[in-house]
Amino acid sequence: MKIGIIGASGYTGGELLRLLGNHPDFQLSYIAAGSNAGELITSLHPQLPTLAGRTFEETSVAKMSACDLLFMALPHGESSKYISQLRADLKIIDLGADFRLSSAASWTKYYGGAHAGTWTYGLPEIAGLRSQIAAANRIANPGCYATAIALATAPAVGVIDPTDIVVVAASGTTGAGRSAKTNLLGSEVMNSLSSYKFGGVHQHTPEIEETLVKAGGSGAKISFTPILAPMPRGILATITARLNPQFLANPDVDQEVRELYGKYFENEQFAILLPEGQLPKTSSVLGSNSIQIQVAVDHHTQRLVISSAIDNLGKGAAGQAIQNANLISGLPENLGLSISGTP
Repeated sequence: MKIGIIGASGYTGGELLRLLGNHPDFQLSYIAAGSNAGELITSLHPQLPTLAGRTFEETSVAKMSACDLLFMALPHGESSKYISQLRADLKIIDLGADFRLSSAASWTKYYGGAHAGTWTYGLPEIAGLRSQIAAANRIANPGCYATAIALATAPAVGVIDPTDIVVVAASGTTGAGRSAKTNLLGSEVMNSLSSYKFGGVHQHTPEIEETLVKAGGSGAKISFTPILAPMPRGILATITARLNPQFLANPDVDQEVRELYGKYFENEQFAILLPEGQLPKTSSVLGSNSIQIQVAVDHHTQRLVISSAIDNLGKGAAGQAIQNANLISGLPENLGLSISGTP
């Protein structure tokens, strides 16, 4: 299959190029980066020597349409500008937020501007979504925080109060994109942790809530505080939610929680429930398409505590996009992807 990438100069674009370079059925035929057109790909992605001598191309609707499958790794609000100009049968994975939300009101509140519409949401491990993804040709790839939080919470929606979910999650600096920002300079980030988009205004909030509703958590509401961590990539999320009293009444509630998660993910190769006593680490999932999860019951506060770790450029972006591309192309879901990290 002839594959195109739009927005290939960014961190996510670089990870897409790295992963697709090892994919047996996807051939990189069109690599575009409008603002960097004409530059050598290896000038921005020196980790990709197999692309030495090749340059970024200009963004062209005609060249997009000549592909069999297109990855769009553009800033939010940009992908939707091209969609009406592309042929209807072109398979597209959009890694931006343009088509993730069902609610136009939420789009206006958190992103601004007109809502472009809603595509099939590409989080295959959420019960019921895999078949929808496989039947679609336009996929909205989930956000990185949304993946780490919603996927780790989904198995528990039937035993928690979905209106009382509190999340604190830390992300590496690549999650903010490649454009230069003072607060992302090495001298600003090193040896420091800082919250940002404080007070429930992070744009992934409605996406997480909508995903948990899809998973069965009626009326889901989260209080989400993101943290900028002094590392390039990775997300570590800590989620707590009040357990239902009838579930807590079970004297074996701790084991029941583990069984609940084990059953939900028993056939999922990329969702890993860790053994008791072992906690998720961002270093363990780097370069992989995996999410590591651990659960515990805080009997003192009667809350479920969930910890999860992903690579924000892997399962949180490029890896998941390829997983979705495999599904809509009728290929094995794990093709070109790794379960193991690169310590």
